[in-house]
Order: sequence, then structure tokens, then C-alpha cells
Amino acid sequence: MYETTLEVLKKIESHGFKVYAVGGYVRDLYLKRKTFDVDICTNATPKELKEIFKDVMLPKTQYGSITVIYNKIRFEITTFRKEYKYEKNRLPVKIKYINDLVKDLKRRDFIINTLCMDSEGNIIDVFDSRKDLDNKIIKAVGNPRHKLKEDALRILRAIRFATILDFKLDEPLKKYIKKYGYLLKKLSYQRKKDELDKIFSSPNVRYGLSLIKELGLDKHLELSNIDSVVVTSSMLGIWAQVDVENIYKFNKNELETIRKIKELLPKDILDEINLYKYGLYITTIVGEIKNIDRKLITKKYNEFAIKNHKDIVINGEQICNLLRKKPGPYVKKILNDIENKILKKELVNEKNALKKYIIDNYNN
Repeated sequence: MYETTLEVLKKIESHGFKVYAVGGYVRDLYLKRKTFDVDICTNATPKELKEIFKDVMLPKTQYGSITVIYNKIRFEITTFRKEYKYEKNRLPVKIKYINDLVKDLKRRDFIINTLCMDSEGNIIDVFDSRKDLDNKIIKAVGNPRHKLKEDALRILRAIRFATILDFKLDEPLKKYIKKYGYLLKKLSYQRKKDELDKIFSSPNVRYGLSLIKELGLDKHLELSNIDSVVVTSSMLGIWAQVDVENIYKFNKNELETIRKIKELLPKDILDEINLYKYGLYITTIVGEIKNIDRKLITKKYNEFAIKNHKDIVINGEQICNLLRKKPGPYVKKILNDIENKILKKELVNEKNALKKYIIDNYNN
């Protein structure tokens, strides 16, 4: 990834432009953390960048950004710019292309995200970013009051970076996060969910939840029960505990998982029928919430002779032929019966044994 990044920088530079890798990639490179995408800033405009790269996506051209996939790595390339007046505490109403790296860096959110790298791999540290990284602290670029009022999403980004990196927020930033937390209500639920997903997915999620609570953001984010949330290995286990599925936007699979978790919570998860019905994934998440040993759940699940109804060695058509009857509701009743008995080890999942049981109990 490092070599490819330098290659992209040199490719743009060879056309006479200034260009730098910036932000998260360079920060994570310094911290020796894995990263997947690369942000680049340059004085080349989107139109000029289109002439350099064949395959260009233009998702944010109104903000001077394009996306390039190069050697299977995603690069978001943004033209040096100055932003004027933010709309709805989120997006700039107007931008102006400039030819100055330092002025471009001044519009960014946090000092730790201002580290740059040139095409030779040299680090450019305009705002003493490495000092903050070494001290594990997050500070705003410039006045935190102005930064948060400009773009309220920076409130959640601050929590996210603090959580993932295990950094502290400096006191002025904390002060204004508390003061302007109400601005989160102006953000779309999708943008809030995107940030919360990253917080809830972090191994350091407990710290993130404590920051949300300490700074009074739970009420603005409409997260209930945050004091009693139990950390789970799945972010959906956390979402299931804060009762927001009717407010935030979840996809179909996420909603179904949350529904099953909430449905299973009051039940005995070690009951054979419940464990079989909800499966190992859902049951394990609920087990974490209820503090039930994962090994115990897994051991019991692995002892099942069947993992789903398709594992039963006799099917509906065979049952009809065996009883010499036409298909009907009775078939489902029989299958449910033998399924439960196999789970409870009252019946062996072997064809002759199942045939005998069906004839003995359902022939008439």
C-alpha cells in the first residue's frame, strides 16, 4: 500500500502539481496501524485529475473531491480548498480552490489528521501533529467552538477517533462537545449511525460509550439504557440494547438480527429448542449480554444431531409416500414433531427409526 501510494503521488506530481497523502493514512502509518483507504490533497482540480487517471468516480465534485481505484486501493483525492459558510451545521455552502497546503490543512477537523506525506515518503507536520499523536490527545485545528458549529459530525468523529485510537480529548474540545452536543439532532440518522457503527465495532467500545455518557451525547443521539449496556462482540448486540431500531436506519439483515436478539433475551438460551431456533450467532450475542459462558453455549450447540430442518433424513414427500396420503398440513406437524424429538435426543436422526416412529404415531 505504501509503494502504491507513493506511485499515485508521483503520477500526479509528474504532471506539474503539488500533491500529498494526508490525514488518516499518514496518521496510521506513523502509529503503525493498518489502514485501507488513502486521502490525498493536491492543487490539481477534479477536471485535471480526470485527465491523469482513466477510471475516476466523481461522488463529491462540488466539494473538489474525486475517487480513484488504483491497484485495488481506494484513493480519495481532494483539491486544496477554502470553505465558506456551512449549511445546517454540516456542509460548506461554497468552496474556493486554492494553491496553499497550509490553508487547506486549516479547514480540517483535528490536529492528528493534518499529518502529510510527499512523494518521497517525507513527513510534513505543519501543526505539530506528531506531538499530539505521541501524547495520545485529540485537539481541534483552530478554535474547537467554530469547528463543531461548522460541522456537527465532528462531535461524533472526535468520539470515534478517541475510541479507536484510545486517545483523550483535550479539555477545550470536551467543553464545546458538551455545549454543542444538541447539534447532533440536525444530522441525518444515517450519518450518525455510520459513526456509531465504528464506535460500537471497536474493541475499545466501552471507552466510547463512557465518553458518550460523560459528554451528555446519549440524549441527543436518543440512545436509551446506555448505563446498562453490556459490551458484545457484535455491534448489533449493542444496538439491540439501546432501543433505536424504529429511529435509526438499519438494513433488513440488521433489523432481523436485532429483532431476534431482543426476542431471545428473556428466554432460556440453553433450552434446546431456543438454541436450535435462534442459532449459534444470535445465541452467543445474547449469552454475552446475559453473562453465559460462550463455551457452554457452543458445546451444547455442537452436540445437536441436526443444525436445521434440512438435516432431517426424511422429507415431506417421503412422509406422504410412507403414509400413502396426499400432501397436507399434517406433514408440517409431523416434521416439527420429529425435529423437536431429535433435538431432545428422544429420537435418532436415522431413516428407519424415523419411519417406524411416523408409522407408529401417525398411520391413522
